[in-house]
Amino acid sequence: VQLQASGGGLVQAGGSLRLSCAASGRTFSRYYMGWFRQAPGKEREFVAVISWSAGNTYYADSVKGRFTISRDNAKNTVYLQMNSLKPEDTAVYYCAAGNTYGSARHLYDYWGQGTQVTVSS
Repeated sequence: VQLQASGGGLVQAGGSLRLSCAASGRTFSRYYMGWFRQAPGKEREFVAVISWSAGNTYYADSVKGRFTISRDNAKNTVYLQMNSLKPEDTAVYYCAAGNTYGSARHLYDYWGQGTQVTVSS
């Protein structure tokens, strides 16, 4: 599976962005899809995960209630809708695919190249 993230940019605090992650390959629907982020000088951290059927989602506490993960298996795409953005959300955002539902990085076998999100105060 090859992943291509897009949709990042510069936004003011309180604004919204929607990230997309397009996947190649016909087995996209079999994978759990996650979003992670990495701020300068910090480790890559979990943001959200969605099950293959989109029936289950899980979020980091820091984004719960503000971010929504979704997927369209017909389009081989996973999304991350980010609302009420804060300066501390500034990071490079990565999408990832794995065979196990969870928040740990080692569960994900495939990673996209990342898209920069910058939130100004």
